[in-house]
Formats: sequence, C-alpha cells, structure tokens
Amino acid sequence: MTHILAINPGSTSTKVALFDGEKELFSHIVEHDKTELLKYERAMEQMALRRDAILHALAAHGYADVKLAAVVGRGGLLAPMQGGAWRVNKAMLDDLASAKHGEHPCNLGAPLALEFATQHGVQAVIVDPVVTDEMDSVARISGLPELPRRSVFHALSQRAAARHAARELGIAYENGKFLVCHMGGGISVAAHRHGRICDVVNALDGDGPFTPERTGRLPALSVLRLVHEGKYSYDTLRTIILKEGGLWAHLGTNDLREVERRMREGDEHAESIFEALAYNIAKELVSLAPSLLDGVEDPRGKDGISAIVVTGGMARSARLMERLRNRMGFLAPFIALPDVEEMQALAAGCLRVLQGLEVPRDYTGTGQDIL
Repeated sequence: MTHILAINPGSTSTKVALFDGEKELFSHIVEHDKTELLKYERAMEQMALRRDAILHALAAHGYADVKLAAVVGRGGLLAPMQGGAWRVNKAMLDDLASAKHGEHPCNLGAPLALEFATQHGVQAVIVDPVVTDEMDSVARISGLPELPRRSVFHALSQRAAARHAARELGIAYENGKFLVCHMGGGISVAAHRHGRICDVVNALDGDGPFTPERTGRLPALSVLRLVHEGKYSYDTLRTIILKEGGLWAHLGTNDLREVERRMREGDEHAESIFEALAYNIAKELVSLAPSLLDGVEDPRGKDGISAIVVTGGMARSARLMERLRNRMGFLAPFIALPDVEEMQALAAGCLRVLQGLEVPRDYTGTGQDIL
C-alpha cells in the first residue's frame, strides 16, 4: 500500500487526510476554537496543538498504527517559488520558524509533515505553496518602489478549483481565463490566465476584502494615525488586522453560520455586515478582470472570462452565493465549489513524486525559484 498523509493547517482549522495512492481513506477537519488560538502569539507555538489534532484524527478513523509511504504538507510563507513539489529541508524550516516571510498557521505544514515523516522514515514534501509566484511584471508595481506587490494566496485550492471549473465547462484549464476566490478564515482573489496565475490580491498583506477575521484593505493614512496617536501599538494593530478584524470585529464571531442565524432572527446589524462582506468580495474579484483581457475583446465572449469561481468553506452559504451571483453573473458564468479537492491535490502532488513523475525541488530561500 502507498499510504500518504496530507496535512493542511489553516487559520482556524487543521485538515487531515489519508490516502492509499489516489484513493482517499478518510478526510477530517478539526475546527479550532478562536479563543484558544488567540492564546498563541506565533503560529509555531501551535505545533503541539496541531500535532495532537492529527494524531486524534488518525486514531478516530482507525489508522493510529498506519505505515506511511510519504507525508505532504501545505506550503507556508516562504520566498517566492514555482508551483509543484518541494522537499522539506533545513532552509525551508529555518525561514518558517523565524517567520522571515510572514506569520500564518500554514507555516506549520512543512514542520508537521517532517515530524510525521521522520517517525516513519519517509520523505516530506510540500505542494503548490501559498507563495507560488507567476504574476505579470506589471502586477508587481505598487505606488511605492520599496513595497512591490507580493504573490501570497491559496494557490493549492485556487488552482484545483479552476481546474474543476474548466472540466465543468468542457475546456482545458490552460485554455481558460478565470477569476477565482478562496473564502475561508482568509480570503484570496486571483486571476488565472491560460494556466498561469497572473495577478493576486494578497489578503495576508492587508489587501483585499475583509474576511471572517481579517480587516482587509484599510485607509493607509488613517491606520498610521491610529498608531501615531497611540491608540494601538504596531504589534496590537497587526494582530487586529490579521486575527481580530472583519466579522470578528463587527459581530464577535468568525462563523458565517452564526451570522446567518442572527440574520434569521432579525438582527439588522448582522444583515448589514453580511451584505458588506458580499459586496467587498465581488468588488475585489471584478477588479482583476483587466488582467484577463487585452482591452479589445468582449468579456462575455468566447475569448473573454471563462468563469468566476469561488471555493472554500464560505461557499457552502447559499445566501452568500446568491449575493455574489447577483453582483457578478453578468460578467461570466458563476461556479461555486465549496468542496474542492484541496487534500486530493496535495496527495496527488506527493504521489507524482513517489511514482517518479516529478522530482521535488530543493528550497534555497533566495527568491530565485520563480518563473
């Protein structure tokens, strides 16, 4: 048997799945309590919590003593790099431990994969990391030379969702043009043009729509004023922007289901925040349309946008999907894929390595590993 353990730590959950080759044996999502996570200042401090969650999931599904062939983890915040498979090595672990390129629980994917792989004497890899960088050069330029725009997004789930949508439309992913949004604890938006992800709205840098727990884009001078006047320190405001903004700041919950429950009970404030969430997501998606078009083609024509694709946990909300479809359906077909094969995509990348179809790259940390 070719048992592959796939580990995907997100901002509010840890996804665990076990495969025998291409066959999924089980998939399990551990939802972590928001107040519990707030006890940890840094992602790496959650290592034991996440490891125990994985062990519990294996035991709960009867695989506590399984023999693994390889372990694959979600890629974290690293130097810019191509998609595909990468070995978990010292340079990678050092950058993740120091949060050199950013702080996020996805940084735990590689060290967790290595810990389980070491126990079984097998290799650990990451696949399609969040720092996958295929951006057009024009998309990197911001209004301040010292702050070029970065490509950090849900690369794994986004590409899997776009490929799924392409199959539904009967076209090849490499021949299509897609606006894609992953909606979880964090929300990322990207433009996929002929198989290349040519522009990204990087929510981790404070860009994009607000999310269940992130503030999204804020007025820059107003943010500076809050720090200058001493209302917030840099560290406090950073925590608010990344962990205590969005739905959490407005409504005291990061659970969209709870927001909708309040709406059903007549909570007008919850209704207004929900509508603002939908509006902001739609606005950010549509903002990337120019990256897919050459300025002369009809966006609704055969050479225009193939589809608008949304995925992630919030895509399970019928009410949110209705709002987004109403705001963007004029532009292109709207496809919601709440259960995209993210864990399957991880396992498939790892299986390609085991079968010798792909040789994993060695991370250098130099940022020279992009297209």
